Amino acid sequence: MGQYNAPLRDMQFVLHELLNVEAELKAMPAHESLDADTINSIAEEAAKFTQNVTFPLNQSGDEEGCHHDKATGDVKAPKGFKEAYAQYVEAGWPALACDPEFGGQGLPEVVNNVLYEMLNSANQAWTMYPGLTHGAYAALLAHGTPEQKAAYLPKIVSGHWTGTMCLTESHCGTDLGLLRTKAEPNGDGSYALSGQKIFISAGEHDLAENIIHLVLARLPDAPVGTKGISLFIVPKFIPNADGSIGARNGIKCGAIEHKMGIHGNATCVMNLDGATGWLVGEPNKGLNAMFVMMNGARLGVGMQSLGLAEVAYQNSLAYAKDRLQMRSLTGPKAKDKPADPIIVHPDVRRMLLTQKAHVEGARAFAYWSGLMLDKEHNHPDEKVRKDAADLMALLTPIVKGFITEYSYISTTMGMQVYGGHGYIKEWGMEQYVRDARINMIYEGTNGIQALDLLGRKVLSDMGAKLMKFGKLVTELVKAEAGNEAMKEFTGPLAELGTEVQKVTMEIGQKAMKNPDEVGAASVPYLHLVGHFVYAYFWARMAKIALEKQDQGEFYKTKLATARFYFAKLLPETAMNLKQIRAGADTLMALDAANF
Repeated sequence: MGQYNAPLRDMQFVLHELLNVEAELKAMPAHESLDADTINSIAEEAAKFTQNVTFPLNQSGDEEGCHHDKATGDVKAPKGFKEAYAQYVEAGWPALACDPEFGGQGLPEVVNNVLYEMLNSANQAWTMYPGLTHGAYAALLAHGTPEQKAAYLPKIVSGHWTGTMCLTESHCGTDLGLLRTKAEPNGDGSYALSGQKIFISAGEHDLAENIIHLVLARLPDAPVGTKGISLFIVPKFIPNADGSIGARNGIKCGAIEHKMGIHGNATCVMNLDGATGWLVGEPNKGLNAMFVMMNGARLGVGMQSLGLAEVAYQNSLAYAKDRLQMRSLTGPKAKDKPADPIIVHPDVRRMLLTQKAHVEGARAFAYWSGLMLDKEHNHPDEKVRKDAADLMALLTPIVKGFITEYSYISTTMGMQVYGGHGYIKEWGMEQYVRDARINMIYEGTNGIQALDLLGRKVLSDMGAKLMKFGKLVTELVKAEAGNEAMKEFTGPLAELGTEVQKVTMEIGQKAMKNPDEVGAASVPYLHLVGHFVYAYFWARMAKIALEKQDQGEFYKTKLATARFYFAKLLPETAMNLKQIRAGADTLMALDAANF
């Protein structure tokens, strides 16, 4: 089964030493009373829950999977999942970052990210049940009517009801303009929805008393394409006027998918047969509302991958310290043993340090992203809110696309450290690889994230949002201009910033003549900007570590990891730049018939 111990010390480093969250939150009236001790206490309690309650169910849940009753459409989650969810609800975890008006605790998103890192490390499949619910909450909070909020949000916030997002159909994934699910007016303000949705995570289960589906569908005579999509609330059980559970609705699970990973989560085919639903927001404006949930889900997928990379690293590190194989190239290190632990070997260290550098870079980036969301929604200064919103619009595809990409690399390296044992189920490492693989696909494939970043977030506004992030980098580089010890970090960071600016302009100029240049450049461009982001945070962390390296091994280790990142991983950007500048010709020259 392996092990999981929440990395509280590094979490505290990011929160308090890197991000200075207490001071940042005090500038927001909604969070001005929150202090570091309270945040740490919440993290410590979350660690106990994840380590003791959900982590022990991870491997057993993967082995058992979910059970679908074809006659009734009901689904049962693996043994222990329902009981763990009851403990989760009893402890108040679903309400952590929700509005107090609806029973929430009103804590910031940055604290919620700490919770979700641990939940995902412990058990990604289980975490998807409450995780998607938070997205449904956000969409209804932003676009629901007062009556809808009053009817649904208190139950969702408490965790007694869960939520899903029902977008995908068998003939359309990302291209939602092709969807066919219909919504016919019933004449009483409700609608009858008919159609089929696939790949619906947590679409049916026995953890909660009701499931609130947010469904995209077309009204009669709706415009074609994405301009004719509306969003509807479709509950599993229709609530009575007093909020109690009422009649079973016409939405049922027709099948559950048999998947590569996340076996403990029910990925459902949902059949709607005249199911009663209620419009959310304006007719034909459903994507506006759903994007609240989709963007939240994309950030959530980044947290899933951070969590998996962390637990994979913990286990491969423990194995590398224990497994004896051969002797060190520079002579025996464990002279009292027949061979040395494999951690003495340079290539094993390369894999471990790659995992470590990725995890710690991703944690800094992900927690900072949570803080930006808090600023976007709660800061009293309009300019701060606007800047935070622009940064989150720019960087959401990086959170989803880059963290997931390198998390998958990290989990496969973790399995590689184990050698043949990594490929065997009982050790648990192959599950992390299987679970991590979906994160690069769902909530918009990483190819779609790359197109979104380059096409919609960078080129569409002539790089205005990108320049806002570039300004953060420039300010750091200028502030450290006289610090000789920081030049090994700020020098490469500044050079990369110049290259990002140059190559962005080059792509924009080429795309004016040939739009395929955007598609050809998008994935290496996402990796390039992803490293630009990581390098920024690693430079900031290196600054703290340099200043405090005499205070203990933690800071010396942080500094050594920063040096590894800049020396061994950041040079990947040279390849990214060459790939971008190679253009579209070699990709598009071959006729489809000749593949």
